[in-house]
Amino acid sequence: MEDLAKSETWRVFRIMAELVEGFEAMNNIGPAVTIFGSARSKPSTLYYEKCLKTAEYLAKDGFAIISGGGPGIMEAANKGARAANGVSVGLNIELPLEQMPNQFQDVRLEFRYFFVRKLMFVKYAVAYVIFPGGLGTLDELFEAITLIQTKKIRSFPLVLVGRDYWQGLIDWMKKTAVSMGNLDLEDIDLMHIVDEPEEVCAIIKKRYKDRVSDIHGDRRNKSKKGV
Repeated sequence: MEDLAKSETWRVFRIMAELVEGFEAMNNIGPAVTIFGSARSKPSTLYYEKCLKTAEYLAKDGFAIISGGGPGIMEAANKGARAANGVSVGLNIELPLEQMPNQFQDVRLEFRYFFVRKLMFVKYAVAYVIFPGGLGTLDELFEAITLIQTKKIRSFPLVLVGRDYWQGLIDWMKKTAVSMGNLDLEDIDLMHIVDEPEEVCAIIKKRYKDRVSDIHGDRRNKSKKGV
């Protein structure tokens, strides 16, 4: 385990190398959806199957699929993308208990540093799809909400799959965090809770279509103004 507080300053070059490698590998993948969820989900379980279908549907619609590159939901995401002949990206991480990369990655990157890997997840995503998971999944979800809420990144859909799993969290946020003034309801509204792959795809396709229309509209306006 690396102690960053005591590491030599030259380690910044290792960080730079990870950034450059990531940018070069990801720059041309096109619009992408990042999918998160538990590494412990087994094949043929409910959410593994739903993730597989979600990734397949999104890939057929032209979206690249990005996952953490490991087993469980990550494997289902990459497997679904490959089944649809889509771009399947795995952003793997070195862990003390080694994470075994799944076999369904077309673009495979290895990261030592979580923060560089997390940058790649968010930089190239037009949406996040969040399946049931543990601390890592929650970390990615809340970091994305924070970045959007503070306008550090553009707003994009955060789609949570599984009402039975996520509704209790949302209810707590509304009843406790909002009532204490620690959250605004509009922050919670950044998240969509659904159950089916078709619902995920409908939300993402609509928001991406709107985003493309907005970009084209801005370009036309600038052109008219001679900018």
